[in-house]
Amino acid sequence: MSSNAPRVAVETADIWPADTDENEGVVVNWFTSEGTRVDEGDPLCEFQVEKVSVDVPAPASGTLDEIALDEDDEFEKGETIAWIRRE
Repeated sequence: MSSNAPRVAVETADIWPADTDENEGVVVNWFTSEGTRVDEGDPLCEFQVEKVSVDVPAPASGTLDEIALDEDDEFEKGETIAWIRRE
C-alpha cells in the first residue's frame, strides 16, 4: 500500500438521525482500530445522538488510516471522525 494512496473522510452528516434537531453526537464504540482493512459498508463505529444509536459504515474499501475521535468524545454533525486510505 502506498502512503500516497488517496484518503477518504468518514463523516456523519449523511447518516445523521433525521428525527432530531441535535447537532452534537458522542462516539460510543469503535468496532475496528487503525491499520485494519475494511470493506465499503463495514461498520466502523457507533455514535449516539440524544437516545438514538447509529452505526457508521465505511464509505470506501481500504485501511482505517486514522481515527480522529476516541470513545466518549463529542463531535458536531458532519465532522470528519476518521480517514480510510484506499488501496
